[in-house]
Amino acid sequence: MDLNGNLTDTTVLVVDDVPAGRYAMATVLRRAGHRVIEAGSGTEALAELDIRLRKGTLPDVALVDIGLPDMSGFELCRRFKERPHLIGLPVVHFSAAAVAPADRCRGLDTGDESYLTVPAEPEEIEAVVRAAVRGARLRADNRALVRRLTLLSETIVTIQSARSLQELADAAADGAARLTGTPAAVFVLDPDDELYRGLSRDRTLVALPDDGAHLAVSALLRRLSRGQSGVQLTTVPAPLWPTGFFRPGVQHDARLALALTQDGRAPICLAVPARGMRRAGQESEALLAQLAEATALAAEPLLMYQVERHVALTLQHSFLPQPHRLPELPGLDIAVRYVPASRETEIGGDFYAALATDDGMLTAVGDVVGHSLDAATVMVEIRHALRAYCVDDSDPGVLAERLDRMLQRYHPELTATVCLALTDPATGRTRIANAGHIPPLLLRGTGTGDYVKAHGPLLGPGLPHPAPTELFLEPGDRLLMVTDGLIETRGIDLEVSMEQLRSASLGALPGLDALCDTLLASFGHDREDDIAMLALRLRG
Repeated sequence: MDLNGNLTDTTVLVVDDVPAGRYAMATVLRRAGHRVIEAGSGTEALAELDIRLRKGTLPDVALVDIGLPDMSGFELCRRFKERPHLIGLPVVHFSAAAVAPADRCRGLDTGDESYLTVPAEPEEIEAVVRAAVRGARLRADNRALVRRLTLLSETIVTIQSARSLQELADAAADGAARLTGTPAAVFVLDPDDELYRGLSRDRTLVALPDDGAHLAVSALLRRLSRGQSGVQLTTVPAPLWPTGFFRPGVQHDARLALALTQDGRAPICLAVPARGMRRAGQESEALLAQLAEATALAAEPLLMYQVERHVALTLQHSFLPQPHRLPELPGLDIAVRYVPASRETEIGGDFYAALATDDGMLTAVGDVVGHSLDAATVMVEIRHALRAYCVDDSDPGVLAERLDRMLQRYHPELTATVCLALTDPATGRTRIANAGHIPPLLLRGTGTGDYVKAHGPLLGPGLPHPAPTELFLEPGDRLLMVTDGLIETRGIDLEVSMEQLRSASLGALPGLDALCDTLLASFGHDREDDIAMLALRLRG
């Protein structure tokens, strides 16, 4: 478009079977600054468009004579509109003969823009072409805007369903890339200065920016967001924006859409290459700002959950005895491990306990069903109740009954599993009560290993519990107790996982620490649940 608002640099397809008429029309258009493609029939026009489609050089408008030799201009228009890549091509019909109103209506029905009677003045021809192209471009812009708004809505729905800040960053990065047609990176800086980064899927995973680049982004976000309100759009020049977030090893000026959570503590940054953003236009920039605001709103509950999870983890760690504080009894060794679930999952209620009693060492591993701060607090209650109950009676069967009644009384909505074992180091006599838990794995010093046949209902429903199972440990025997978070995997039967655990345990080196470390190395990666593990061994 020139300074006077005239459309230039457009390509016009002229379809006319009369060479003189086609020449005259083309001459007028070329003098007006347009490029012209000529065709003498409908078939020739369709073939030419197929060639230009492969080259990516389709015309901007078609002027079509009504009276073509192989098909009518109306039929050619209809064929244009049947092809997805030509449906937006504006068509202007023309004729030197008089055309009845019914025929003109037929042309409009097939999708033409207007009708031109020839011969016509050059000004009229140019005006008709300008109007047709303007109308087509306006419709194309409207369709593009609708597509972008649809993409924005779909992305917002996706980020609102994100279960973690990492999922949120990944979803927002993909949405930003689709909205702008450029690579995108999204950063969420939590109140503890931990940076979560998401890259759009078109960004290859080779040559990712190093830790120094992420530290630079964190510092930049803190500085830019100081005193900010609303959404801020700013450009950061390449020397200040780390290399490689959009393309490996390439420097870019970055266009940032920066938003804060409502409490102002966590900045959310959507970043795209500034050059690509200029090509995308102001509408894309406005949509990017809306996406940044929506991402900040979606981040709020995830950040609140992080705080809750931190409290729950602190609570668990504070009440689970550390290995160096475990009680000691002559003739018995104990090793414990506790691994919280991955950051993307909720906190659980797994626990272990080792308590020295008058009758020997009472060990326990359990799991409060559910994933929440409530599960963690109930776990603490069960451990404290166990400590108190075993002062008067350390029999595992009695303790299981009492813990069951405690849950029924104070937490009727919750259930828990627990395995209790009382071991006399002097004789090796071990009594085991199992309430809905994975049974202990007995690893004999002779190199064999089997699960103890100890079963019973979980805690909470108030069902009767069977008498404890009794066995005798020999010097060198090991007893392993774990929660299901170590081995439970979706889609795999628990019995299969238990057999894998048994095989891995038999292949571990002697010693309790070697056993625990081997099992964590084999099963403990990216688990969806907490892991609690306790192993004991009768000394020789």
